[in-house]
Amino acid sequence: MSKPKQLQIDCHVHMVGDGSSGSGCELQVEGKVKKLMSRFYCKKIGLPKDALDGGNLDTLYVEHLTKLVKESSLDAVVILAQDHPYNQETGERLEDQGLFYVPNDYVIELAKAYPFFLPAISLHPARKNAIAELERLVAAGAVMNKLLPNCHNVDCSNADYQPFWRRMAEMKIPLLAHTGGEHTLPVINKNYQDPRYLTGALDAGVTVIAAHAGTKSGLLDRDYSKVIKEMLQHYPNLYVDNSAFNLPFRSRYVVRCLDKKVVGRVLHGSDYPVPISSLWSLLRGFLAFETFIEAKKCKNPLQKDIILKRAMGFPEDTFYRVAKLLPEGSLQNLQRLRF
Repeated sequence: MSKPKQLQIDCHVHMVGDGSSGSGCELQVEGKVKKLMSRFYCKKIGLPKDALDGGNLDTLYVEHLTKLVKESSLDAVVILAQDHPYNQETGERLEDQGLFYVPNDYVIELAKAYPFFLPAISLHPARKNAIAELERLVAAGAVMNKLLPNCHNVDCSNADYQPFWRRMAEMKIPLLAHTGGEHTLPVINKNYQDPRYLTGALDAGVTVIAAHAGTKSGLLDRDYSKVIKEMLQHYPNLYVDNSAFNLPFRSRYVVRCLDKKVVGRVLHGSDYPVPISSLWSLLRGFLAFETFIEAKKCKNPLQKDIILKRAMGFPEDTFYRVAKLLPEGSLQNLQRLRF
């Protein structure tokens, strides 16, 4: 029997939509600043300028992402749902707090249509039916749970969430949790950006992936990369991803993630559709000029991110490691598939 091939997977790819296909997605781009930022995102990833105005964003986004994955060296991408924020005491949805919403069932259905999409649900543990929903969605194919604690209003150390975390651990569903500052979405509780709040899930046995490795997103953000390094020594079930490392501030922390005590727990993630640039890596001395030119010519942002991460010094295991953390059996179709 032949040995299963290693699968190169991007563990951090956002789904975005306007609900035009009946997806249930919601996207708020009101105001000049939000509209300018959204159009900039569209331009940088290769979507048409009117993608946000034509009432067809659902289809355009999926078709373009499909094209990018097929034209990259990736075997699959983990596509992320986006839950609403919830009140932690009542379990009620916090109205008008989120900037965008991507239903769990939408990413599940997309994964059925496109085997190289691996669905990551976004399920707030304060929801009254959280465990039942978790079980239903995992049975339907979910491979991960994605939360932004500071934006979703999730204190992961809350003792009330222990039954939820334990069920995730039993089902071997990793938690991909944002760490560090956030400037794209509204922040409800800034304290929850601290990775030390993740100890509740870690102590329950959940495999936790600290997105962005606790690094700074903005100039005034606190850097938690040293905290992450200490936590990695204590928790064998803690990992980090290197998503959005090709941005001005996070790029300065690449060296810390290449530390021998950290690099063996780093997973590859792009944070698509967040725009990336090869300029920051060049200025910080991570790239040879020839690699800078190669990356600059690459019009596929998923592949461009891979080129830059390799040039930064992330070892090959980084790009394959996430496959070992996903539920058993979730990658069987991928083993038989290569576009």
